[in-house]
Amino acid sequence: MSGQSGSSHLRALFKAALEDYKQQTGIELAKHPLSERLRDCNAVESVTAILREQAQDFKEFREKDQVWKPLKKVLTILHRFSSIVDFAQGVGLVCP
Repeated sequence: MSGQSGSSHLRALFKAALEDYKQQTGIELAKHPLSERLRDCNAVESVTAILREQAQDFKEFREKDQVWKPLKKVLTILHRFSSIVDFAQGVGLVCP
């Protein structure tokens, strides 16, 4: 495989991946705000700073118990309820 054909193949794969992402998410990745911020970077340090900021924001979001604790409680109740309903249907009990 020559350098040019390998480069063309990689470009085609990347283009297909971007199109597939758009089909699945409805988002054109090139127009995403993060992409636009990264496009304006002209140094490795600039890209690194933006990615570090994004990672920190995500970490802070994941650590917020105000989101996860209530969600876990709701899911636990729904799971228990679905088990009861499955059991009731399985033994032929009438549910109101």
